[in-house]
Amino acid sequence: MSKLSSKEKELIELENKIRNCTLCQLSSLRTNAVPGDGNYNAKLMIIGEAPGRNEDLQGLPFVGQAGKLLEQMLNEINIKREEVYITNVVKCRPPENRDPTEEEIKICSPYLFQQIKLINPQIILLLGKYSLKTILNINLKISYLKGRIFIKDDRYIMCTYHPAFIIRNYTNYIEEYRYHFYKLKSLLEKLSTNPKNKV
Repeated sequence: MSKLSSKEKELIELENKIRNCTLCQLSSLRTNAVPGDGNYNAKLMIIGEAPGRNEDLQGLPFVGQAGKLLEQMLNEINIKREEVYITNVVKCRPPENRDPTEEEIKICSPYLFQQIKLINPQIILLLGKYSLKTILNINLKISYLKGRIFIKDDRYIMCTYHPAFIIRNYTNYIEEYRYHFYKLKSLLEKLSTNPKNKV
């Protein structure tokens, strides 16, 4: 078994801290906290909003229907789930899948910022308005910024719909969603040939 790097040790410690966190009321309602899952050296990090029922039961992000659609989109651009790191802004499921509150996001987001710092991805894909607001501090509907690419802290940040929204509006939005992922593929390819390439 290979020796863990200091980065891997820090991420494992952080994930354990999240699993045992009691900083907000959601901790008393959860089955499992959901720190995140994937490659600690990922070039691409994907950030959603909050765990749902399936995620709460399994302790893993995006394992329900939304997760299946996300994996399908990644597969279409030849990316395997295990190549990326997937997490959420809020690490515990809000009751009845309600939106996370500003207070819950404020309490939980330092975990996310630490994950970003440690993993240090080249690209972050934001799914939905709460990840958009948390990472870019932009309080707009995702429909205004979907498919847009920003640069912050020397990394690329792309915004698109949460897959749960696509499932509810499949016929109207699936082709646009697919286009966003092919745009993501193009960005990844440019960075793989020249890490300093500007879009």
